[in-house]
Amino acid sequence: MIIIDDVHKRYQTDHGYGPWVLKGISITIPTRLSVGIIGCNGAGKSTLLRLIGGSDSPSKGRIERRCRVSWPMNYGGGLQNNMTGRQNSKFLCRIHGLREQDIPERIDFIQDFTEIGPAFDQPVKTYSSGMKGRLQFGLTLAFDFDVYISDEATSAGDAAFRNKAQKAFNNLTDRASIIMTSHGEGTLRQFCQAGIWLHNGQAHWFDDVKDAFAAYKETLPK
Repeated sequence: MIIIDDVHKRYQTDHGYGPWVLKGISITIPTRLSVGIIGCNGAGKSTLLRLIGGSDSPSKGRIERRCRVSWPMNYGGGLQNNMTGRQNSKFLCRIHGLREQDIPERIDFIQDFTEIGPAFDQPVKTYSSGMKGRLQFGLTLAFDFDVYISDEATSAGDAAFRNKAQKAFNNLTDRASIIMTSHGEGTLRQFCQAGIWLHNGQAHWFDDVKDAFAAYKETLPK
């Protein structure tokens, strides 16, 4: 499970600290339950995903992960820009403790899944945002996690790649759970059972993602 305990988050700007994005969130996410995070633009959805995935830290409070949690898919912040896609892949394989004899097969999987061709052997700093998203997606799928974090990951690339990403998500749900956000309501309904609605810095838990959408829509302008 993942325990989010009294988590606050705000960011420092050139003029000091900005407003609180998240204000005292406390939620426990059970194991093997896929959760959709819902809210308007600026509600803090991506912020919460980064906090859960460990690529950012709370300003206050704590997050306890009692399972293996991925970094956010489609988030290129963990990539080393001066390294190639292949070098980034090999580096992560070693970080995750893979045996040297197992690394080539894992890299082949990443290269095949990302479908970025010769760019796989070029520096990541030359990639478009879509190519970075594909690489990040493939890197994440290459390792076994209990929970996968997805921030619009299924929107990366063209229609064929989006279809491939959705099929990969379907396969994931047989052995792991997903915590995700997406602008597509259908995507969240397809992959998630429960929902977290973010509103005014607060998080509201719903056992059924449909009820989370209903609460969210009640706040929209008529």
